[in-house]
Amino acid sequence: MNILVLGATGRVGSKIAELALKDGHYVTVLVRNPSKLQMNDENLTVIEGNVLNKEDIQHAMKNKDAVISALSTDKTTTLSESVPLIIGEMKKEKIKRIITVGTAGILQSRTEPDLLRYQSSESKRKLTFAAEEHHKVYELLQASDLDWTIVCPTYLPDGEYTGKYRVERDFLPGDGVSISVPDTAEFTYSQIKDTQYIKSRTGIAY
Repeated sequence: MNILVLGATGRVGSKIAELALKDGHYVTVLVRNPSKLQMNDENLTVIEGNVLNKEDIQHAMKNKDAVISALSTDKTTTLSESVPLIIGEMKKEKIKRIITVGTAGILQSRTEPDLLRYQSSESKRKLTFAAEEHHKVYELLQASDLDWTIVCPTYLPDGEYTGKYRVERDFLPGDGVSISVPDTAEFTYSQIKDTQYIKSRTGIAY
């Protein structure tokens, strides 16, 4: 497959790109700073650019089968500003499948089911900016006709790869407190072939 990975210099995005390359896929990454990339592969195409630049997104989207976004918020509105551009170019290029990495804050609250976790007493976080950004992405994807999946990890230490974790649609698995970066990357990447979580948020935790 031809896969576009966004956020490929980040902790989760870099692991996703590595997994796709290991499986022999053609991977394109759009990065602001190519020197931060820790990978090299004959199937890897590096485009220097910015997700907020429509022309850069256009260039990166050409002839792709799927998009995986592990873009983070970085205390900016880059995430919510870039997603409308990404959705728009996907429609033009007739790309249907997008998998994004969100946050457990945008899953439904178990204690207050009408609220998302970050809006409820279930969340211990005082700062909600990142969750609000991911919430906007969730609403944008919901309003699109794309085949989207949002992978929603809870506390995300670097940790080790285990391959053993729990997944639940729309909710964080009960008493889940953490999930490692490698396990999150593996599950996110696996959604390229898995269709059971299309058009849904997916909580992931040990």
